[in-house]
Amino acid sequence: MNSVIQEVTNTIIERSKVSRAAYLAKIEKARLKGPHRGILSCGNLAHGFAACSTQEKKDLTQLTKANVGIISSYNDMLSAHQPYEVYPAKIKKAIENVGSVAQFAGGVPAMCDGVTQGQPGMDLSLMSRDVIAMSAAVGLSHNMFDSGIMLGICDKIVPGLVMSALTFGHLPFIFIPAGPMESGIPNKEKARIRQLYAQGKVGRDELLESESKSYHSAGTCTFYGTANSNQLVVEVMGLHLPGASFVNPGTELRDALTDAASVQATRITDLGTEYRPVGHIVDEKSVVNGIVALLATGGSTNHTMHLVAMAKAAGILVNWDDFDALSSVTPLIAKIYPNGEADINHFQAAGGMAYLIKELLRGGFLHNDVTTICGEGLDKYTQEPIVRDGKLMWVDGPDKALDSEVLATIEKPFKADGGLSALSGNLGRAVIKTSSLRPGKATVKAPAVVFESQHDIDAAFNAGDLDKDCVVVVRYQGPRAVGMPELHKLTPPLSVLQDKGFSVALVTDGRMSGASGKVPAAIHLYPEALDGGLIAKVQNGDIIEICAEKNIVHLHVSEEELAKRIVTVKDLTEDREGMGRELFNGLRQAMTTPEEGASCVFHEA
Repeated sequence: MNSVIQEVTNTIIERSKVSRAAYLAKIEKARLKGPHRGILSCGNLAHGFAACSTQEKKDLTQLTKANVGIISSYNDMLSAHQPYEVYPAKIKKAIENVGSVAQFAGGVPAMCDGVTQGQPGMDLSLMSRDVIAMSAAVGLSHNMFDSGIMLGICDKIVPGLVMSALTFGHLPFIFIPAGPMESGIPNKEKARIRQLYAQGKVGRDELLESESKSYHSAGTCTFYGTANSNQLVVEVMGLHLPGASFVNPGTELRDALTDAASVQATRITDLGTEYRPVGHIVDEKSVVNGIVALLATGGSTNHTMHLVAMAKAAGILVNWDDFDALSSVTPLIAKIYPNGEADINHFQAAGGMAYLIKELLRGGFLHNDVTTICGEGLDKYTQEPIVRDGKLMWVDGPDKALDSEVLATIEKPFKADGGLSALSGNLGRAVIKTSSLRPGKATVKAPAVVFESQHDIDAAFNAGDLDKDCVVVVRYQGPRAVGMPELHKLTPPLSVLQDKGFSVALVTDGRMSGASGKVPAAIHLYPEALDGGLIAKVQNGDIIEICAEKNIVHLHVSEEELAKRIVTVKDLTEDREGMGRELFNGLRQAMTTPEEGASCVFHEA
């Protein structure tokens, strides 16, 4: 193992010693009460299988056949989740064929950040992760199941499902993806049209045509944002079948993988000899593996919160210093948009997960002494699935990347580090993604231009007020203020300013996530403005310095001057009403800091 990665792992193990031990004791206590159908009263059990067939009732009564609970985030408005409409029937059939039973345990909400970008609904996005975790827990609370299958792909959905699964950590869980849509127009062309629209050089018709050619069919969006980062992380952590993440929907291989995952969910229960509960699979080493794989591919910064919350659900304590230290030694060996020209289908064709895992294992960047849903170690995950003569099998993945512009080697990476830094200074703590930055853009020191909404940027941009070196500050966007919406509306105008030759950056207590690109952005800043963070005292013209190389985010204003300033607290009434936002006011008040996972569910009883 790389010495730094081993050291970070040891630090996490030591930091988590008490909480992890308590978690393992909790799930062992739950296991000893199972199979849970055995402790249900006759009335309980009768309700639980009332709609089942006669044979299914017999199987569930005998307690010798596995009952697999299905949790789905299906809706047909999300292109990524639309294929899940037919999955429960497929899963039930595959499980029936091996003599076990599957029941649809419940659905969870699933919103599309692409639809809600810049809209009031985006304020619910981050909090929806915790709602998903709680919703899945309701579905699993019936005490009927020996294992579970999770159907989810996008942004907050997979992290929420992982958090819920780990709450039922004595049960095995398998995550089944649906795969990315086929490639549309190149991402570079999409970004070009967005910038032209921001400058008023093309109209809405041209913009809509471009967007529709990019997001054009069922399946996950093909850029490397949070959705595809989720799939990569979950596979490296051993919760997918090997090579399952990026197989397109509606293909023979996709269907074969779904059937195989369904059957595997019956094999790893506590009823047999291959018991592999999710609470044991997700340990300190698998969490580190997930972070390393994320960094090696330039994945979503949202996981500086999501992986923290996922780990916390398993009693594992991770912080941004861990991300920073791991990033410092993890080579960037994948270039996927916005880090490069390729999309996720190109990544898959160039060697995909099998090559990535094989290369990281070869360099000592991943722990191989881990448990997965397939057994011990990650060696199986260096193979890729194929269907040959109608039968699913795994063959060795490539030793050499099939496209050196998309996948590199550990000896000659695209970048020597993982492109993620934790920033500290008098403004607080933040993270910055540097893997997409152009050379020489990791440091910006310029006057602040302050906004309290991303929607106010357009007027200033169109008026030419931002045609200068500047650090754009967007505040009162934190978890407790408005739920921490993503601020991708800022990307096109700031990119245009950068292309004009200005030195520009962003500082915000909001989010930019996996699609953040070439503009340096200190994001997830805390203490947030609502909590009295220094960002609330920044004024136009103040000098702000961001330096990813020195891990600095600093406001160059004297302590004496800052002491004189009075914070004008933003009236957030309109930001907390409408589009259902008023229903989330209680959750918003309970949100932890971004470095603690920005979650409202981790409270002592």
